[in-house]
Amino acid sequence: MTTPDQHLSEATGLVRAFNHATITAGEDWQYPGHAYQAIGQLGHLARMLPQAIEQTAGPVTLTHEGGRLLIDGGGDPAHAVQHLRTALNTAVQAAELLAEAIAHLHAVTGPMSLDIRGLPGFED
Repeated sequence: MTTPDQHLSEATGLVRAFNHATITAGEDWQYPGHAYQAIGQLGHLARMLPQAIEQTAGPVTLTHEGGRLLIDGGGDPAHAVQHLRTALNTAVQAAELLAEAIAHLHAVTGPMSLDIRGLPGFED
């Protein structure tokens, strides 16, 4: 059975593979339509990030609610959880802004295409 953190590890590996695959142009990475499709997928990914970020606090919340949360150095669990919530809310807001920015990028890229007039291999 795959654990939640393993799913994210797989996603990280796939984004890394995308980064490596797109360093240079190739047959499947050279036209505006390729960028448009990739940006659309990045937008979909970004729209899912706020929920994923929010749900990362689940194990901490459950442990705290069960009275079993310990903080290194004898820190106050309630204070640590409040700090976690504040940081988590900031991360969720940043992810929402990222999703909006990518949606804008996708819209801007939408009308772009390759002018094939006179290009070899693209004749009617």
